[in-house]
Amino acid sequence: MTIDLNAISAIDMHAHVHIDGSGRTASPPQLTAAMAAYFGSSEPPRTVEQTAQYYRERGMAAVVFTIDATTNLGHAPNSIDDLVAGAHRNADVLIPFGSVDPLQGEAAVEEAQRQVTELGVRGFKFHPSVQGFDPSAEEFTPLWSAIEQLQVPILVHTGQTGAGAGTPGGWGFRLSLSNPMLLDDVAARHPDLQIIMAHPSVPWQDEAISIATHKLNTWIDLSGWSPKYFSPALVRAARTYLKHKMLFGTDLPALTPDRWLRDFDGLEFPDEVRAMILKDNAARLLGLSS
Repeated sequence: MTIDLNAISAIDMHAHVHIDGSGRTASPPQLTAAMAAYFGSSEPPRTVEQTAQYYRERGMAAVVFTIDATTNLGHAPNSIDDLVAGAHRNADVLIPFGSVDPLQGEAAVEEAQRQVTELGVRGFKFHPSVQGFDPSAEEFTPLWSAIEQLQVPILVHTGQTGAGAGTPGGWGFRLSLSNPMLLDDVAARHPDLQIIMAHPSVPWQDEAISIATHKLNTWIDLSGWSPKYFSPALVRAARTYLKHKMLFGTDLPALTPDRWLRDFDGLEFPDEVRAMILKDNAARLLGLSS
């Protein structure tokens, strides 16, 4: 069973699965509660099976993942193995990305290789601020080289984050680690590694646009913000010279596809460009179409 592109209207490149069947969550309970309060979202955490049904009802597909920040959070995430297995059971709508903890060094490299070769993940999700690492640091070169050789993309959080927002010290998370310019270094050193800069990169949107314009192997996913809040520069780039590199994403459960698409319609993009952003670009990146 695979995704039938003719049967779906969109591919959401950014959907979190925060909980597994045993009840284990991606983040410590206190951090999860703080994030829910910050976003003010009424969306419940969903298991991978519930997530599949959610997208199937909407005639969409989605990239799903959790984030392994075990070292920095002192908390192991919900089971990646179970998440990927569930995505494979629902391969008509779900595309699994893996995650490894970069601070675990060689073990992270070995785990990335296992997740691709044994589990069949189609890419990896990273969050430098939550995971506590500088993606441009040379100590992470072996990890990027391994993923580059595995020929799967990485989806990396950029810009400010709702994780820890509104708490003393922001839970200790450093926003500077999510400056997209750090990924420019990675893209330059690893030209065969496809890098997706997740979210409008507030307050570094111009930097992200510049990187996507300069580096062939970089993309921008538009998740985490309602399109009505996109900067004029981002709207202009998405409508014209970067239309082939923009990817629809929501950040579920923080933002729903229903809300995102309703607000995106207000931007009145040409139908051809709308189709590229909602589905065609992601299909090309993920190898779902020629």
